[in-house]
Amino acid sequence: MDPVVFLFALLQGLIQYPPPVADGLDEETHWRMEARAKYLEWERLRLEQEVEQLSQKKMPHLQLLAVAVLLALEVGNVAGNEDDNDGNDVVNGAALAEKNNDNDVANVVQEEDNNVDDCVGQDIMERIQWPAQDLQRVCEWITDLMDNYTIYFEHVLSYSFYPVLHRPIGVGSAFEGWSPREQDVVYRVLIPMTPPRGHSFHLELDSEGQRHVRNFRVRVQLECTCTRQQQGENMLCFLHNPKEELRSNQDPSLLDTLCTDSYLDVQKTACWFQQLVKAIWPALPQSHNWHLTLLPSTRSCQFKVTNGEESFRIEMLFGVRRGDSAIFVSSQPREAYTLSTTWPESYAVAEAEFFKYIARQAPPDSLHLKCLQFFSRLVLGFSFSTYTMKTIVMHLLVAMPASSWSRGHLRERLMDIRDSLHICLRQKCLQHFIVGNRRFPQDINLPPDVRMGRTYNLFHHLAQQLAAHTQARRDYRVLHKTFKRIALGEVN
Repeated sequence: MDPVVFLFALLQGLIQYPPPVADGLDEETHWRMEARAKYLEWERLRLEQEVEQLSQKKMPHLQLLAVAVLLALEVGNVAGNEDDNDGNDVVNGAALAEKNNDNDVANVVQEEDNNVDDCVGQDIMERIQWPAQDLQRVCEWITDLMDNYTIYFEHVLSYSFYPVLHRPIGVGSAFEGWSPREQDVVYRVLIPMTPPRGHSFHLELDSEGQRHVRNFRVRVQLECTCTRQQQGENMLCFLHNPKEELRSNQDPSLLDTLCTDSYLDVQKTACWFQQLVKAIWPALPQSHNWHLTLLPSTRSCQFKVTNGEESFRIEMLFGVRRGDSAIFVSSQPREAYTLSTTWPESYAVAEAEFFKYIARQAPPDSLHLKCLQFFSRLVLGFSFSTYTMKTIVMHLLVAMPASSWSRGHLRERLMDIRDSLHICLRQKCLQHFIVGNRRFPQDINLPPDVRMGRTYNLFHHLAQQLAAHTQARRDYRVLHKTFKRIALGEVN
């Protein structure tokens, strides 16, 4: 007889003629036995098909015998349980256990998995070093300081022809809730500027700049104020009054103070602003307990305030808003050397608004800032910038539900960030998060050319420079090993 046919006959006999069960079974047990018989019939049909397929494929007899033995043992175990002297109790007990405990077992397993993930997340979270300073507390103190400065800006500049300074906006990592460094934190604010009376600002895109960045120039234009003069306002029209009269009776226009060739000059504006900040400082209430020291800067106003116990470094940038959007042209440069009349397009305010948006959507235990803090510190000393890691995290924040950033998912999210960096390196491509990103929250207002424009690759230099890409891949291998050691608790 063909071995395949013999094995099939053996299996068929075991299924069709199981060992007899004890007499005197109750109605529920008979019902369960009938259900079991239907199940075994279905198994018989399935086995027929499998044996036929095995026979056609000429499966070795030993493998087929192993399949037969396993199936026979399964059927024998079922029959043996039903033939037990206490068959009723066994069957009924199994039924109750299956009916009542399946959900409990699933819940217990899920709870144990959650506990394990929580423990791993807690362990990793404790290894993520946070800045020694309380970021939120210091940011609130900085905000109060800036509000006091704003009051005096308005008072001092109300009748001048210098830019009108508005309430500063906190930007950068510290105001977003994280920082790449433990103690050397820079608190940045951006001060919106609007033109003084008799002037207007016109933003002109600099087409001569690099293809991957957008630079602007702020053209200053004089506007007619004859109507104001006729209404008795103490101001002469720069366009229609004689120059001699203007020179004798009115302060110079903005074109004659902070501009170069009709364009607002960043360096001249920074120098004027530094003098203004220093002159106003003694009038502020903070000056009673704090000491201010101006720091060298050509495109912003940087200073340090100390009180003997704490020291904060503050950078005051200034910029012109594009319409009513969250995009500015800012004094902060992108390259090592930027022309004094060049104002790069800044997305700092839009990014700060994005983190506020995420904070409103995320659960209280969200650890997305912890993840960003971890990698921003991990990449220090490597060829990856903290802005690279920030961009990757922002992309992941819009790609994943807010609930997936809780402590139980911390390990997975850290691995997602690591793997995203690896993929970007292999593809030599990391898309800008705001420009051309259709998934950017609609609640944050962007100019149409920014929201719908063509995005650009932050890793374009890796595609153009083989040496830079090779170094980045080396750095990633070292970073990957360091990541594993930290995750395993080998290093802090």
